[in-house]
Amino acid sequence: MRRMLPVLVVLTSIELGSGLVLDTFESTLLRYPTLLVLVPVTIGMAGNLGSILAARLSTAVHLGIVSFEPTDDRLAGNALATVALALTVFPLVGAGAWALQALLGTVRLPFLTVVVVATTSGVVLAALAVVVTTATAYAAYRFELDPDDVVIPVVTNVCDVFGVLVLFGAVRVLV
Repeated sequence: MRRMLPVLVVLTSIELGSGLVLDTFESTLLRYPTLLVLVPVTIGMAGNLGSILAARLSTAVHLGIVSFEPTDDRLAGNALATVALALTVFPLVGAGAWALQALLGTVRLPFLTVVVVATTSGVVLAALAVVVTTATAYAAYRFELDPDDVVIPVVTNVCDVFGVLVLFGAVRVLV
């Protein structure tokens, strides 16, 4: 409890910031309902990618088979797998969001635009998830904390905030 309470307090304030950022994009979401569908899916998928990597790194830390060196093949392989997974999943997320809106008759963005926004957001989020997960796992290792207790909560909360920021950054650039 003593170790996790400060982490949880900080993560709660980060989540509040995410909600405030999301609120500033209300008009954009109402103008393009497809983006409204993309928000929770993008945030959730980013957290999932980070959580998968966090679980793998936590296990590697417990087994003592990761060195956190730039030449560590296990670390690089897991990072590459996370980005590759994003490259395969996020285009499907974009296509699914567009298809759902097409069924509801509220499509206002072209199919390709939605897929490109989702894919771009996903790849950037995967890269950020790799950085955040690796840094958090390393910090947990250095401060002798259990990475199973620290890394996944930090990664999922930070990915929520980054998910909102990256998605709407991609929307501003691509739409």
